[in-house]
Amino acid sequence: MKTYNQTNFFKHTFCEFQQVDTFEFPENTNYKSKSESEYFYTDEGIYRKSNHWGRVANCRWKLIANENYKNQQVVIGYAKWVEFYPINSTQKIFIIEVDFENKTAKLQPKKENATNYLHSFSEAQQKIKQIKHLFNDDKWAKYFDAEIESLRFKIIHEFINSHKTLQTIKRAHK
Repeated sequence: MKTYNQTNFFKHTFCEFQQVDTFEFPENTNYKSKSESEYFYTDEGIYRKSNHWGRVANCRWKLIANENYKNQQVVIGYAKWVEFYPINSTQKIFIIEVDFENKTAKLQPKKENATNYLHSFSEAQQKIKQIKHLFNDDKWAKYFDAEIESLRFKIIHEFINSHKTLQTIKRAHK
């Protein structure tokens, strides 16, 4: 696995920054971007002060925010260097977590002892897009003789835990 630091963390990476309310940026920050984001490097990780998260240049940086966070608000996030992952590789280092109650799916880096099926970043993104469609549109289910919630659970569970296409899985459940 690639090691990230202040010289390469901004090159095609995925990371989840944790919002920090108690950090004061020193006068001479390490770096300030064209979009006014500020960065402060430590041996263990990086502080980022910004009003934009998500897609940042060629990276996908999420902010795990406090409940009072509002979009476009300037906040500080912190991430350790070991929490950066490559998104432009074929390495299967991501899992898909699905919340059936809230009808959401999200990409997560592989956890330490996880036994989940692993995906590359682009593969996981594609699957999440298809899962969102399964949650938001019920038209596809009218051709099945099963209760939609049960069917949805079975299909999505198999989809995120295999290399099968969604179409193949749906056909098998008819």
